Order: sequence, then C-alpha cells, then structure tokens
Amino acid sequence: MSLCFTQREDEIPDIEWWDSFVLKDNSYQSCIENKSDGNEKYDGITHLVEHPIQMKPPAEPTKPVLLPVFLTQRERKKLRRQNRREAWKDKQEKIRIGLEPPPEPKVKMSNMMRVLGQQAVQDPTKVEAHVKDQILRRQKAHEEANASRKLTVEQKKQKKTKKIKEDTSLGVCVAVYRVLNLMNQAKKFKVEANIKQLLMTGVIVLYRNINVVVVEGGPKQQKKFKHLMLDRIKWGEEQASKDGTESGEKIENKCLLVWEGTAKNRVFGDVKFKLSPNESFARELFKNHSVEHYWDLAYSMSILDAADA
Repeated sequence: MSLCFTQREDEIPDIEWWDSFVLKDNSYQSCIENKSDGNEKYDGITHLVEHPIQMKPPAEPTKPVLLPVFLTQRERKKLRRQNRREAWKDKQEKIRIGLEPPPEPKVKMSNMMRVLGQQAVQDPTKVEAHVKDQILRRQKAHEEANASRKLTVEQKKQKKTKKIKEDTSLGVCVAVYRVLNLMNQAKKFKVEANIKQLLMTGVIVLYRNINVVVVEGGPKQQKKFKHLMLDRIKWGEEQASKDGTESGEKIENKCLLVWEGTAKNRVFGDVKFKLSPNESFARELFKNHSVEHYWDLAYSMSILDAADA
C-alpha cells in the first residue's frame, strides 16, 4: 500500500498514517463499504492485549522516603528519664545478685561527717585526705569520659560535611547571577570561599559589566548563597561602568539574579574564575559545557538595561 503524505495542512487525507498499518484498504470509505471478514479487512489485530511497560518517573526516589519523627522538649526529657531509670534498675539488679561490686559511698567535704561518722571523729586528717583523693579520682574519671566522647578532627570534618552536603541525585538546583563590577578582591574572595564552604560547584566568568556567577547545589545551599549575593554583600560600596568601559558613565554597582531553576546533572566542577577578553570567548566557555543559554540570558539582560537607560 503506497500513500502520499505531501497534502496541504488543511487537506483531509483519505486515511491517516497511523491507521494505514491496520487497514488494508486505501481509504476509510473503502473500509466501510468492504463487507469482508475482519481478518481480511484488518492487519495485525489479534485477541492478545499488549500492555505497555510501566516505568517510574525519573525524579521519583528509588527508596521510600521516611519522614523523621520530632519529639517535643517535654517528650525528650521524659524519654531520657525512662532510659536512665532502666539503666539504674539493671545496675541495681547486677549488684543484688553479685555480678558487680557495690559502689563506694560518694563522700564530699560537705557530707564527710555524716557519711563516715565515727571514722571522721577518730582521725579527721586521714579521712580528709581520703575524701580529697576520692574527689580527684571522680574528677579524673569524668574528664576521661568526656575525652573518650570527644570527636577527632576528621570526625568533626565529616560531621560538618554531612550537615552541609545535600543529595542532588534526583536534580541539581542552579542559579545564575550577574554582577556589574566584580573587581573588589575582598568580595571576590567572599564569593569563592562561600561556594567552597557550601560544597557547591560552578564557574565565575569576568567580562566588563557582565560578570556571570553560576552555582550548582541543593535547595538549602542555594538559599544560603542567594542570601549572600543579594543581601549580605554590599555591592553598592563600589561604582560600575554603564557600558563596561573605564570611560563610561558611572552607576551604582549591584548584583542581579538572572535565572534559577533545576538541571538533571552538574556541568561544572570546583569553582574557578575565568577572565574573558570578548563576548564570543565567554559564550564559548559556557558552550563547552552545553549551557550557553546561561550567558545568553545574562548578556540579553545587559542589553535590555542599556536600552532602558
């Protein structure tokens, strides 16, 4: 069966292409007029039902997400009391059946006479030295217990990293900023240091009054970095050139959020500064990572600002 698909857009075909695989006739009218059996009229239709394979959405997590249970302060105190009481009961039971020796009485200078009684009266100097020695041993045991629970430098680093790092396997949050003047070394260091401290990736391209800062990370990381760029850093302390040249009209320096959204994967590594001599070179930097639209958005914003002025 040969069909011609060169008809005009408003022309109604004799038979649609998706029906041509099933109908043996050349048109719907011929199929209606054909009084033959179903097997002779249709091709590829059987009594079997083909079910499509069910696929999971790409953003759906592979493991079920369990919501954490948060206790109130009163509930936490109650749970702590119950655990301590259970531990105390276990210890008392072990002492009662002889598995552990009973602890020696806790003697302090304030209760020395009441606890030791006759011994304190007979030789107070010896008893006082014994009490001081017991106090020092208790203090030493307390400090050793604290030291055993203290985290090492590597464990502290891992704990801090775990607190900051976010899971971006299902999608990466991306934000693109444009800064008119990014020549201040202190502010450059602050931007770079915060990207590294927040464990984010990205790139900073410097070109005249189109200094593009691209950062990739999780939603919490982006929230903190956005607060840094738009609120914390006082960009207005310096002036910027209107056309990006030294002889251009001076205006107030500022930072603008060009775009923020979600991408499937990260395209940049550790943050680096890229100095661009011209527009094509800057666009090529982004094109090498298949994200040239980041530069196009920032560049078009600069053109619109110039037109409005």
